[in-house]
Amino acid sequence: MSLKSEYPLYLANRAETPNLDLEVVDKYSGEVATRVPLASPALIDEAIGAADQAAGPMAEMKPYERQAVLKHCVKRFTERVNELAESLCIEAGKPIKDSRGEVARLIDTFQIACDEAVKPHGEMLNLEIGERTKGYRGWTKRVPIGPCSFISPFNFPLNLAAHKIAPAIAAGCPFVLKPASKTPIGALLIGEILAECDLPEGAFSILPCSRDGADLFTTDERLKLLSFTGSPDVGWKLKEKAGKKKVILELGGNAACIIDDGADLDDAVSRVITGAFYQSGQSCISVQRILVHEAVAEAFESKLLKAARALKSGDPKNEDTFIGPMISEAEAERVMDWIQEAKDGGAEVLCGDTRKGNIVEATLMKNVPRDAKLYREEVFGPVALLETFGDFNQAIDQVNDSRYGIHAGVFTPRIDHAMRAWDRIEAGGVLINEIPSWRVDHMPYGGIKESGLGREGLKYAIEDMTEIRALVIRQT
Repeated sequence: MSLKSEYPLYLANRAETPNLDLEVVDKYSGEVATRVPLASPALIDEAIGAADQAAGPMAEMKPYERQAVLKHCVKRFTERVNELAESLCIEAGKPIKDSRGEVARLIDTFQIACDEAVKPHGEMLNLEIGERTKGYRGWTKRVPIGPCSFISPFNFPLNLAAHKIAPAIAAGCPFVLKPASKTPIGALLIGEILAECDLPEGAFSILPCSRDGADLFTTDERLKLLSFTGSPDVGWKLKEKAGKKKVILELGGNAACIIDDGADLDDAVSRVITGAFYQSGQSCISVQRILVHEAVAEAFESKLLKAARALKSGDPKNEDTFIGPMISEAEAERVMDWIQEAKDGGAEVLCGDTRKGNIVEATLMKNVPRDAKLYREEVFGPVALLETFGDFNQAIDQVNDSRYGIHAGVFTPRIDHAMRAWDRIEAGGVLINEIPSWRVDHMPYGGIKESGLGREGLKYAIEDMTEIRALVIRQT
């Protein structure tokens, strides 16, 4: 596997290489894999100006024309599956099997956007509610909000960028996108394919840049919406600086999963192992807290421990690797520091707790103090915590003992417990007999509390990227 020696950025639909100042590292070998440009503030300003000029032409595109762009992307992604997966494996350190899975979701996301692009987004209103409104008729439609600013994270460089780009095209919104500087290649490959399409000049710009140089993505008043996916600390600060524009935030979590008495333990273990350690735990809906009914706690722990010890770590290019490198050695060191803090507080390590470079072995712990970072914060690494409960209501209270709330999982054979969980768990979604990490790309996805604002999922993202415009007709 290898990347090209360099990749351009995209300014107002055009490939440009003003410099090659950003080195992209192979996350497993640590060697420089390729180089890309860094956009200057002046170039970002130019891109925003081009998006502003493109707002009218983008809004005037017919639904079938927007759909044609999305269909072209689906076709080209499908033709370039291996290239996309291999680039993801290198730049993100994602095991190759998981990289192929993300490419499949990229294609799904654009295909769903194809379908949404030509759906009616509006309704007919019955205004004749009394004598005063006799003869009046009303309708609504959704119109593009205008130029959008997108900031995407490193952990899903293809699909999380797609969840911003695809609905923007379907809605008719021009955009500027800042991909994560550690993993910009996926977004730039999407840009390469978009550049093949018949889009108005300025419809898109994809601009790797430094965090210091990215202020215009948030503050420029020509931008009408900011969609940010990343850490809570950064996201809420951006919201404070965003001014009058609409802000969508997809932030962090420390997702919990309940294993109820009577649950199929083998099934739960197979799902929880994936949810906890997939992509080295670098997901905001990774299974971090596992709450197990005391009647099955010993049996579940034994099965889970055996499964965790069997996971293979190493080179993500190998087909049998499950745990690859974390995004950086600094992040791996942070995770180990958090483990040590929990151990100092009395936590017990069941397996793992070892690091080689930026690979952290799958780590299971129990008796983690509730004030430890591993319990309170988002670990964003391959660490999961076991605790027990005796009463289902107690388990729900434990799930809710968090400032985060994106997804929660519940394995239970009881419909009353399933419905109670849906009623009482404070999260954007509750998944029954499934892990919180599970997602289909058209479902509403997002969090409450410190986990964010708004929802992704194509239909819901399009709603955020459009505004309602009403029409009233009085018959004379």
